[in-house]
Order: sequence, then C-alpha cells, then structure tokens
Amino acid sequence: MTALAHPWSVHAPCTPRCAAPPTLRARPCDVARRYAALAATLARVALRGAALAAPEVLRAQAHGALAALGIRLEATSARLSVPGTDAGGEHTSTGTHTGARPDAATRTGVGTLIVANHISWIDVLALLAVEPATPLAKREVRWWPVVGALAGRLGTRFIDRENLRQLPSAVAGVAGLLRAGHSVLTFPQATTWCTVAGGRFRRAVFQAAIDAGAPVRPVTLSYRQYGAPSTCAAFLGEETFGASLRRVAGASGLTVHVTPHPALLGRTDRRTLAAAAQRAVHGRELPAHG
Repeated sequence: MTALAHPWSVHAPCTPRCAAPPTLRARPCDVARRYAALAATLARVALRGAALAAPEVLRAQAHGALAALGIRLEATSARLSVPGTDAGGEHTSTGTHTGARPDAATRTGVGTLIVANHISWIDVLALLAVEPATPLAKREVRWWPVVGALAGRLGTRFIDRENLRQLPSAVAGVAGLLRAGHSVLTFPQATTWCTVAGGRFRRAVFQAAIDAGAPVRPVTLSYRQYGAPSTCAAFLGEETFGASLRRVAGASGLTVHVTPHPALLGRTDRRTLAAAAQRAVHGRELPAHG
C-alpha cells in the first residue's frame, strides 16, 4: 500500500469493479418513477434555500431522497448525538448512556463528533435522516453539479486535504463547532470503501473532539439487498456519480443500516481515540483488501 504523505492522505484499493451489480433489479417502470421522484425531491430541496439547514427540514428531505430511490432506512437508534445535547446544542436529557460520560455533555452543552465508515454518497443521506449534523467533506465536493450547491446549503465544511498547512485551522474550526454545541459528521477513512471494514481511521479530526472535550459517536453503515450483504451502493475510485446513481436506482430491495455504538469521551490522545472508534465501527468484519 502506498505510504501516506500526511494525516489526510489516503490510498484505497477499491475500484468500481468492487461495486457488484444488484442481485435483483427493479422493473424499468419503477426505475423511471424513482428518477422522477428524485428530481421532484431535489427541486423541493432547492426551493428551501437557507431553510434547508433547519434540523427537521433537513431530516425530512434526507428521508425523502432515500424514499425516492427506493432505499429503506433501518436505524437502531433515533439519535446519534450523546444524550444531553442535540445537533443544535440544546439540552435534551440528563440520562446516562452506556460507554459515555453524559454528565460532561450535559454540563458543557458540547456537540458530538459522529464518525462512520464510508461506502457511498448515500451514507450522508442516511445519517442526516437519523439526526442532522454539520458534515465535513473534501473540497472537490463543492464543485460537483447540484450536489455541491446543496452541500453548501447544509452548512457543510469543506476541507482541502492536499493542503497540510490548513490542517490546524480545519481542526480548530471543527473544535469550535463542537464547543458551540453543534454535532459534526465525518468519515475518518477519508475515502469510500466497498465494505464496512475498509481503511484505517485518520487521526487528525479526533484532535478536535479532544480539544473541545466532546464525545465521539462511532457509527457503522452497511448495505443489504433483501437481507444479503451488497456492494451495489458503493461509490468507488474513478466511477462517475451518474453510473453509481443508475446502479442504485436500478436495485430492488436495497436497505441501508445505521448502527450507532457506545460513545467515547474525547479526553485521551487522538491515536487511541481513533483506534477505539475504528474497532467499534469495523467490529469483527474482515477487510475486503489486505
């Protein structure tokens, strides 16, 4: 594997060939309806303007986009942020939570750093449908047709992964969001992989949780087609968004599973914190590539 040049550099062996065609395909008429429904959803999103960033609006539109594509969402929890704060930083509960120290979150009102494995562009829709947060994305996403403009309206923070000099200010910016009570969503693998147990978690963003005294919520995302593991949703390598969309829209019985794990308190070194989050997310699944 290619050596990493800096903390956000990444090399992934996954290519578009790792994304298998759906085992069962939707009928052509259903595919046509999905494209029409998705276009209508995107039109509604565009009309929302700045209001799109409101948590309930964002959650509803993310649900709508998944439904338009015929994707079922299954989440084992109704929230991702640690009890005591929500994505907007308001206190919601003083109860306990396994594996976390909720009294810290309740006392300070800090947000949660939500970290997940990265398989597909659908990942963001699934996570925002469960609980809206401020996403982090690579700088290039800003210039993607349609997607880039929508990402900007969501309040997405764009990061130039090739500019190491910007790393400290980017980490400080994330820490500031967390201190202000905003939960932040990031994919520490830095690129997409075909299965849950993809690349190792990059450590840089975990420093923000340590600096802010914020909890870290590991989340596992997985895709199944009629109950069987599937890679048809994966968005890999040099594949175009259009090619990925056609494969997803043509799949029948596709489900995305969102499984949050006990929260980790960000008061340790970032290497330890990143490794603990990676173990929680990957579980016992063996990587698809060595």
